[in-house]
Amino acid sequence: MRKGLVRKVLFYGAAGLVTVLGIALALVYAYQEKIVALFVAEANKHIKTEVEVEKISLSLFEKFPQVAVTLDQVNVHEGLPESNESLARADKLYFTFSIWDVLQGEYSVKQFYMEKGEVYVKVLPDGSVNYQVFGSDTTSEESDFTFDLEQITLTEVAVHYIDQQLKQTYQVDAHQLAAALAISPETIDIEVSGQTTIHTIKIGTGEYFKGKRVNLATALSIDRLKETIALQPSEVQVEGAAYAVGGAIAYGQGTELDLQLEGKNTSIQSLLSLLPQSITQEFSQYRSEGDIYFTGTIKGKASGPHTPQVNFNFGARNASFFHPDVAQRVEQIKLTGSFTNGDKQKAATSVLELKDLSGVLNGRPFKGNLTYKNFDNPYIAFDVQGMLDVGYVLGLAKLEQIRSGSGLADVRVAFSGNLNEFKARPGNSTLNTTGEVTLHNVSLSLRQMPLPLSNLNGNFIFKRNDVGVSDFKGKLGESDFVVNGMFKNVMAWTLLQNQRLLVEADFSSKYLNFDQLLSEEQNTAETDRTGDSYKLVISPNIAFDLSASIERVKFRRFRGKNFRGEVKLRNQVLSTPNISFQAIGGDFAVRGNLDARTRDHIKISTATKLNNMSVDSLFYVFENFHQNFIEERHLRGQLTANIVSDVYFNSQLDPKTDLLQAEIMATVRNGQLLNFPPMQKMSTFVKRSELANMRFAELQNSFWIQGGTIYIPEMDISSSLSAAPVVSISGTHTFDQRMDYKIKLPLFSNRRPDKDAAFGVVAEDPDSGNSNLFLTLKGSESDFKIAYDDARVRQKIKTDLKQEGQELRDILRGKKPKAKEEKVIAPQEGEYFDFDDN
Repeated sequence: MRKGLVRKVLFYGAAGLVTVLGIALALVYAYQEKIVALFVAEANKHIKTEVEVEKISLSLFEKFPQVAVTLDQVNVHEGLPESNESLARADKLYFTFSIWDVLQGEYSVKQFYMEKGEVYVKVLPDGSVNYQVFGSDTTSEESDFTFDLEQITLTEVAVHYIDQQLKQTYQVDAHQLAAALAISPETIDIEVSGQTTIHTIKIGTGEYFKGKRVNLATALSIDRLKETIALQPSEVQVEGAAYAVGGAIAYGQGTELDLQLEGKNTSIQSLLSLLPQSITQEFSQYRSEGDIYFTGTIKGKASGPHTPQVNFNFGARNASFFHPDVAQRVEQIKLTGSFTNGDKQKAATSVLELKDLSGVLNGRPFKGNLTYKNFDNPYIAFDVQGMLDVGYVLGLAKLEQIRSGSGLADVRVAFSGNLNEFKARPGNSTLNTTGEVTLHNVSLSLRQMPLPLSNLNGNFIFKRNDVGVSDFKGKLGESDFVVNGMFKNVMAWTLLQNQRLLVEADFSSKYLNFDQLLSEEQNTAETDRTGDSYKLVISPNIAFDLSASIERVKFRRFRGKNFRGEVKLRNQVLSTPNISFQAIGGDFAVRGNLDARTRDHIKISTATKLNNMSVDSLFYVFENFHQNFIEERHLRGQLTANIVSDVYFNSQLDPKTDLLQAEIMATVRNGQLLNFPPMQKMSTFVKRSELANMRFAELQNSFWIQGGTIYIPEMDISSSLSAAPVVSISGTHTFDQRMDYKIKLPLFSNRRPDKDAAFGVVAEDPDSGNSNLFLTLKGSESDFKIAYDDARVRQKIKTDLKQEGQELRDILRGKKPKAKEEKVIAPQEGEYFDFDDN
């Protein structure tokens, strides 16, 4: 019985509901045209601007159980003369009333819905507004259709407010916002709740609340007669923090505010939300925990040219501050702070202060203060004291330029100054910086320079724009350094663009490894590498005067020691008036400069003195000067030379040999030429055993290098060869290894006549008993020919004939003739040597 009764109840209930819905639906469609016509007529009484609507219809189900007048694709034009811009656009507008109104023939709109739309509100520079689109209320008591709104609901509606007078912009998305209304002739009571996202609030040059989700729960009462709004204690939630807001707003003669704010469950990030983004952007990712409090007032006119006075007070007790992606935290934070926009309510009179700030970093306490005045022309003053763990601070700060760090820094620094004045006049001591920082075994790994800095120790004393450096020592890769002196213009170089740092100091080192210091891989971020071995770039913003003392230097095959001298850098030109060192078994003294102003055209101009240097070591260190014709294994001896040169490189330190210019005055003592292939080809004239180790006591000559060619003036080499004790050589040798040498060998009369006769007729001198053989060596390192020097032979014969004619004239005049010094072999024209290796 019970089950049957339940079924009957459900059946009849459903049937009744269907019947009612059917009747309601029938009534709606029966009265559809009448209701829509009444709605349009009543709307036209209130709206005095053009409204474009794609479709107007009556619906029972879209806002059931209310009947809704539905407007699709609505465009409301703004209330400005001759303007076609929109005040509002929406996909859907709904005006609803009770179904009983349909039955009674009286239609009163109680609720309004706007879905997926945008609202554009403007205040123009002259104070006119674009939202005055409603006319006077002309509704009569006998009207069948009235607007008596009790609730307004916005769903996914973007609101844009631009006040061109106050230079303010608001952009807010109302995701789901509902307002309940109670309207009487004297007052309107409103309760608003819902979720919004504030894209931005721009006031002057400041940007506030950017990208913040805000939950509203507020109640207010509008007094129509007094033109005031009483804001009941309401709650606004921002970033998880709640703010209680209350007070009064007068709007009769402009807008005047008298509001009180109090923070509940606030955090550092929620407090930062109240400040301009330009100040807080770097800290927006940080979070806080602990007791953070906040109170504030907003009071004064907020219309036309007026901005209300804003005063906030905030603080923290036993709070912590941290980045969510790292383990480091600032703990036990205590501070009191305040913010005001000043007596003139402008950015120029705004002040932010943090007082008596203290906390703990990795178990080490610190304290400080901060003042930030005049947001248009900022003046900053702060002081900080504490023994800071460098690695812990860097982990908390998450600086992109620094990968990691370690060690301790004892910091006691105070800073104050106007930043814009400092930018305009960085050299005029507009900043006041005092205090000192002492490093204790600090290490740093930089992203732009993979070569690590380690074991950094030293004391830095700040005085305005400069820093005095005392016993600053450490290592850069394998290289070490110690610096004592003055770093000038440090603050400008650190804080501003294109400012020069000047270092006047003593520099010393036990070891510098230029393979590392100039390595592109070790000194360039991975994304900027080109694959070259070396990279030399000198910053135009660094200058120095150094008195240098270096025990050892390494670069490729070069090894030097005991470097002493003065080094100066100005405008990317490195110069030294006097630097000396020991290398390659001898002593060097150098003066000159390195000009790196053109990045891929580095010029090195030097005047160098070499003393007692090993020739074979020189060839080894300089990698045989990139040729294999004569190598370090072929040479022995001690070199003394004066060299004046201009050498050119690109930024990868590849030489531009075609531009090299040099003048070399050289002396080689105790020299040896060992197993030199061209000399081996002379075995026709000299014993092979002697050619394998040709010795000479001293060689002196001047050489010139220009246009990729070495020019060798004629020089006599007194050698150990029994058949040719003096060999004369001259000629040219190009950097692409093309040779053109002229050789003169003395030949003796007792030298195998059968062999000598093969090369021509020898005219013997009864006094000296010798003659000269003139040869040329032409070709490349791997393909060269030795031949008679026909031109020199002809010239010699011509000279000898002229000399003999002179001698004949002298005899006829009774003068004794001079002894003949040379006899000339007259070769067959164009004949080449075809030496037998046997």
